Amino acid sequence: MYTAPQKKFRPRKEQDVLNDIKNMAIRWSDCRRVFLADGDAMTLSFRRLQQVLQLLNEYFPSLQRVSSYCLPRNLKNKSVEELQALQQLKLDILYVGAESGDDLVLERVGKGETQASTIAALHKIKMAGIKSSVMILNGLGGQQYLQQHALNSAKLVNEAQPDYLATLVVSFPMGDARLKSQYPEFNLPSQQELFQEVKLFLETTELEKTIFRSDHASNYLVLKGVLNKDKEKMLAMVNMALKDPGAVHLRQEWQRGL
Repeated sequence: MYTAPQKKFRPRKEQDVLNDIKNMAIRWSDCRRVFLADGDAMTLSFRRLQQVLQLLNEYFPSLQRVSSYCLPRNLKNKSVEELQALQQLKLDILYVGAESGDDLVLERVGKGETQASTIAALHKIKMAGIKSSVMILNGLGGQQYLQQHALNSAKLVNEAQPDYLATLVVSFPMGDARLKSQYPEFNLPSQQELFQEVKLFLETTELEKTIFRSDHASNYLVLKGVLNKDKEKMLAMVNMALKDPGAVHLRQEWQRGL
């Protein structure tokens, strides 16, 4: 999102945020849900986040839920008690783009996280009573690291037991030159290899009540269910896509909206 030279991430001034909240309250006073945009708001200090949430509660009396993206490293300096205080101010769910649970893949893509750092953050989120939604990028291991990417991503979610889990297919609408410069061995898996990876990932998950979705526009095969309750049903669909692609609905390239 912030790789283009014309767009740099920085925290906005406190007065600007206050003005935005006031102006939005005039137009949508009955707003019930707020997403803290547009980058990772959790990079802000606890004091700033607390202030923003207090203002949202003050100006939107019908407010029910606030959500945000969250990089694991941005929780290192926030205690469980601080996160609990934010949860009391209706911070309800954090979206964590884990992308992979494999340390080698994470290093290759310059994620700046490890499996351990992501698990630690997700445990902290859970202890604070905040819901978590984890995203894994199908295909990020390329053809070379497909198996370890699938297995270690499953290990990550098994350890964390997130409330929500999604898989998206890695894509490069602006080309893969930047990735190739730091990850030269990367080759995008074929559609069938992507399905093989999803199969291995799902087979390895041991989840109690995680809502799973692969319905993002990037996915060829749409899967929905609760893991592990609906694991066999979803695996049956993946196996059908592998053995007889014509027997299951798959998105065409033009339908993927990328």
